[in-house]
Amino acid sequence: MGPSCTTVNEPARTLPVYGEFDVVVIGGGPAGLAASVSAARHGARTLLVERYGFLGGMGTAGGVSNFAGLYGRKNGEMKQVVHGVVDDLLERIDVLGGLNQPQDGMQGRIRVRSYDVSAYKCAADQVLLSAGVQLLFHAWAAAVVMDGPVIAALVVETKSGRQALRAQRFIDCSGDADVAHFAGVPFELGDGQGSALFPTTMFRVGQVDAARALAAVGEFSAINKLMNESQLRAPGRYQFPRQGAILRPNKNPTEWRANVTQIRNAAGMAMDATDARQLSEGELEGRRQITEYFRFLKNEVPGFEQSAIVDIAAQVGIRETRRICGDYALSGEDILSSARFDDVIGINAWPMEMHVDGAISWGFPRDDQRAYNDLPWRMLTNSATPNLLVAGRCASMTHEGQSAARASGGCFVMGQAAGTAAALLESGQTFRDINVAVLQQQLSQDGVFLDR
Repeated sequence: MGPSCTTVNEPARTLPVYGEFDVVVIGGGPAGLAASVSAARHGARTLLVERYGFLGGMGTAGGVSNFAGLYGRKNGEMKQVVHGVVDDLLERIDVLGGLNQPQDGMQGRIRVRSYDVSAYKCAADQVLLSAGVQLLFHAWAAAVVMDGPVIAALVVETKSGRQALRAQRFIDCSGDADVAHFAGVPFELGDGQGSALFPTTMFRVGQVDAARALAAVGEFSAINKLMNESQLRAPGRYQFPRQGAILRPNKNPTEWRANVTQIRNAAGMAMDATDARQLSEGELEGRRQITEYFRFLKNEVPGFEQSAIVDIAAQVGIRETRRICGDYALSGEDILSSARFDDVIGINAWPMEMHVDGAISWGFPRDDQRAYNDLPWRMLTNSATPNLLVAGRCASMTHEGQSAARASGGCFVMGQAAGTAAALLESGQTFRDINVAVLQQQLSQDGVFLDR
């Protein structure tokens, strides 16, 4: 093989079958967690495949440390509108002492629940094991084996080598639509113009003087004012990756979560997290930005003088990569108009949150009496692969619609519907054949709020 060769041939090989299941779920974030628990609770032999050694997705590995999109304004009052599997998870995190009280922002138009990441990891284990879900950690989806349009097996890379997983039905909650992509399901990548919602590397700051910090930062806009003032006093002293920093205390008020970095590629576009080179470079850039922003916190923000970085997320936080082209694409107008659908499977209560170059742009529903929208069953199904559902941030949505429904609240909803449907599906049926009314009835019985 000479130095000019750019490819190598991989010999064909026979793979061992790790196991056979009714349902295999790929990805252990909110969508995969809810999908696998729901499928197992309804009697399906269920395996959850997760690349890390713990669950939670961006909420743990990505360091997000709060649930967004569980609460929405109903009749002018902020209420929890996402229920179901997530209620069990919240209760278990709370029992472990890791759940904060709801925190409001944006003049009361959003509400989040922050949590301790370690408590989330342990609580997620408890929820899955109590439901009878089998778990395969440290496994990465690598390929699919097709039987016509049907996925016959999923190929995964593990520490035991390359193995095959057989199942009747598959649910792609990978975040990047990896399995759907392998199976040939059409998709869109980012905004279609070479960029996407910009990624962020999250970090946590400890040893904060909580009283002084809260007085200084207050609402979300206060930290931005401090950033602007520092630039006016000493132009060029700090290089901020974006305006619109989100700096909030966790359950322990001496520990704060920081959402401020913004990862670009060499072309100045959002880093493409499906590109191995860009992903590697983005990890380095995120930590570089963190050290720069932390210097500003210590020097300029009251209460942070003696603080220290206590954690940097295990990976850069990805907001958007592939989105499948399914039977219906949730749109930005669906968010703004508080859309209703006959095939509703639950609620999205998060507004449009567009992480654009250098800033965050918000888009809120026009109806303050119903400041949330339905999520339709059809955004999980596709015409290409009849035994595959796609749930979570890679489901069928437009770039604008995904900026809202990618939040954890919407992902819990999509996952629970997908897992429930996978267990209810009768022999010989495809996901597009499912009786939506029966699915809705079961979701309601399981505590999901449909607002019908």
